[in-house]
Amino acid sequence: MSTEKPTAVRVYLARVRTALADLPAGEIEEILEDVRPHLAEMETELGADARVEQLIERLGSPESYAAELRASGGYPPAPAGAEGATAVLAPAKAPSLFAARFALWGLVFCAAGLALFAFAAAVSLDPDGLLGLLLLAPVFALSLIFLFNRGVSAVLELPEVVRTRESVRSWRANREGDKAVGYLRSLKPAWWVVCAVALVGFGLLLMVRHSYAVLLLPFLIAAAAAVVWAGPKVGGDRRLLWIAVPVSAFVIGGAFGGFGAAIDLITHRTYYPDTTSYSSPSTDTYGNQQLRYGNEDVDNVYAFDASGKPLTDVYLYDDQGRPLTVTRYGCEQDTGTRSKIGEDNRFPRPQLVQGVQDGNGNRDGYNGYLGYCREEAGVPFAAAIPKPAPSSSAPSSAPAKPTSSAPAKPTSPTSPAPPSR
Repeated sequence: MSTEKPTAVRVYLARVRTALADLPAGEIEEILEDVRPHLAEMETELGADARVEQLIERLGSPESYAAELRASGGYPPAPAGAEGATAVLAPAKAPSLFAARFALWGLVFCAAGLALFAFAAAVSLDPDGLLGLLLLAPVFALSLIFLFNRGVSAVLELPEVVRTRESVRSWRANREGDKAVGYLRSLKPAWWVVCAVALVGFGLLLMVRHSYAVLLLPFLIAAAAAVVWAGPKVGGDRRLLWIAVPVSAFVIGGAFGGFGAAIDLITHRTYYPDTTSYSSPSTDTYGNQQLRYGNEDVDNVYAFDASGKPLTDVYLYDDQGRPLTVTRYGCEQDTGTRSKIGEDNRFPRPQLVQGVQDGNGNRDGYNGYLGYCREEAGVPFAAAIPKPAPSSSAPSSAPAKPTSSAPAKPTSPTSPAPPSR
């Protein structure tokens, strides 16, 4: 460092030292020794012509930075009026306040939106739930523009941010001896690694379920790399909060969604001891149990009378009077696919015939590209109803020939038995 002209780091540290003046001199030196290498590294990054204003844009005012050092080190807050005596920042003007507030609340809005969309995608394991991120992209871009044009110091000096930071400092001071809080704070470096692993794992899971989700995987990998790089540096550069906070919100929302999906899966796959042979622990995509015959799912049931006539509007129940309710599907004419239209236990159901057709309506040709679906009623097969075998006790249709014309003699002198009622 030059001895002729104070560098930006020396000026910044001098103001930090002034803000910590009420602490013992030895403790002040320990605090400054911890932060001096990081500030020197930042000065090297900014170049030889680095200015104090650039450090303030990244870290906030020296007074607010000193207050955070107090809170993280467990020191008491500065005496009343001490911060105000050393503060030299000019009050923000109206345009700067608008830009700072847009940068702040744009960050909050985008973080909340990311959490909600991640929850929706995780609970259904469907990447379509992330399409809402396109609505957040313009807001996030404008927030970043305002942030880099006005600097993070304008955001940190907003009244709502100041109140929030004071509340956090007070909370930390009141729970400084709490072992649970201390343990959670020690896990902070590992959180960024957890976020990166969760993002990549989420992308791979979506890709396994839906092949087109491979387009989303590079963005999740990039976000994972960004959060691993930016997360540990948030304390030195507050602008990196615009990376760390949204990614953390996305991971937390996705974690809650995945937890809900796991509960739903376990609930619908639970095996009940009184389940009859027709039921399977597997369910369809709508959570309804499937009818099964052996190891195969049964989508339709056809019933016939003794003469081989097919029956319609047959309702199926088990031996306890419970309806065998399964999902009913119908054709979606716009897309040529099948879709759910209800749930019931009425059979038989129309057979769904699906295929492809070309622009002229020719179906199932080599150049077909449009899906089609139609419903066909009736029985798609001929049923051979077996005839019941004649009973051995039934009287023969042909008259039996008498073997003797002589009447049979009684074998017992007893009287005949009275007729039964």
